Amino acid sequence: MSHGVFAYTWDLVGDPAAAERIAGLGVDTVTLQAAYHAVRGITPFHPTHRVVHAAHAAAYFPIRDAAWGGLRPLVPSWGVDNPDRFGTAARALRSAGLGVEAWLVLTHSSAVGAAHPEMTVQNAYGERYGYALCPSHESVRSYALTLIREVVEQYDVDALMLEACGWLGFDHGSLHEKTEGAELSVNARRLLSICFCAACRSALGSAADPLAASVREAVDAELRGDRPAVLPPADALLAHRAAVIGELVREAKTLAGDRRLLLMATDDPWVTGPDVGVDLPAHAPDAYVLKCWGEVGTAARQVKAAAARTDVPLIANVTVLEERWDGVEELLEAGASEIRYYHAGLASKNRLQRIREASA
Repeated sequence: MSHGVFAYTWDLVGDPAAAERIAGLGVDTVTLQAAYHAVRGITPFHPTHRVVHAAHAAAYFPIRDAAWGGLRPLVPSWGVDNPDRFGTAARALRSAGLGVEAWLVLTHSSAVGAAHPEMTVQNAYGERYGYALCPSHESVRSYALTLIREVVEQYDVDALMLEACGWLGFDHGSLHEKTEGAELSVNARRLLSICFCAACRSALGSAADPLAASVREAVDAELRGDRPAVLPPADALLAHRAAVIGELVREAKTLAGDRRLLLMATDDPWVTGPDVGVDLPAHAPDAYVLKCWGEVGTAARQVKAAAARTDVPLIANVTVLEERWDGVEELLEAGASEIRYYHAGLASKNRLQRIREASA
């Protein structure tokens, strides 16, 4: 059974002790960020810096001009001057005896979205989510697959872990979020996450306009306090999402070759975000990565339900960043075959010790 941790390149580059420190946690693999969204993180143990502000989405591997079309990632403008941060960090991990998985965030990029707003998710009110690239567009799918292809061609990694392999929606996006006061329900947030860009409207055909109208009516009624939002019949929408995500996963698996393809997913097709909502039996990665954050009983039930629906191996993604955390044994008993701990670079000394104890 594999135990692994997530890590950022900046946790390792410039810290000669980092790889051995991670190996000392008792894990055997590291999920290392190769393409990632904007973030601010802390590096508690790095010898030269403490706070890293990645101001925009970026690729942490060399950008080879000939590989890219109209959409292309930016390079990092922060930290050390190193054009191959992923490769530098991966080599250090290999030297410490650890496996390396490339962690790729595909459709979450405010940088690409700002340069190509017509390629972003558009809600039923016509408003754009600049951080969310819509995979209905062929150019967005090409961009996502090029991220994968470039990692595969440049590095000998053990696996590819795909995050945001579909639509991002209303949540998981803007800085200084100011939407909580409206008390939007889960259903209202899901309705605001439906994309009505030109490509999605074309795919939905005659169902697009009635669906958009029903979304606006339901959300506005909830905001007025008239009635809670309910999800409308949306067979065409869910079928469209399943087709786009399924094709993207199949093409990614072909590009992966003999490397494992790991998909961050949930079995609720209405879900948008970093964990793509899919019908588990209908897709074929080498493993599903299930986010098992929060209360362990709920997470274990999620794993058990998924295990009953698919023969594809399940990886439990657990976080040590929460105040109360345990339950790895329950997740394994429920059907998970592997564990990934989030996050070796962000955790305190005490929380790293919890990884050490759990992996032991």
